[in-house]
Amino acid sequence: MTETHDLRIRPATEADLPAIVEMLADDPLGATRESPDDLAPYVAALKRLSEDPNQHVVVAVRGERVVGTLQLTFVPGLSRMGATRSIIEGVRVHSDERGSGLGTRFIEWAIDRSRQEGCQLVQLTSDVTRTDAHRFYERLGFTASHVGFKFQL
Repeated sequence: MTETHDLRIRPATEADLPAIVEMLADDPLGATRESPDDLAPYVAALKRLSEDPNQHVVVAVRGERVVGTLQLTFVPGLSRMGATRSIIEGVRVHSDERGSGLGTRFIEWAIDRSRQEGCQLVQLTSDVTRTDAHRFYERLGFTASHVGFKFQL
């Protein structure tokens, strides 16, 4: 757990899921793919993630209120001389907290945690339509170095 003034970053629990899913659904993309009214799939997913030592779903809490979430995954690999990399996914900050510095603190936390795990690379993807997010990540030192592809199943 990490604490900064009134902000704590800690592992997500099942009790946090309503707030997490609400944040996931709180934008045009998430609104089409998330279901805040049906938490069962999220409960099952959090259980699977919690059982995997390379998966870390965390929340940012201010007071008693969940105000952000992200997933940090550690991926051991062969390339880059056997380097481990981390992947930051599902970054969401509650609409009331945007512009407060929480997003920066969250990404700094993920980078620090990646260093502690011996990662040599931190990567993330961002939907092509999220131009504000792209500027945010670039301001933090990330570069748009690759083209990503997805195959919907």
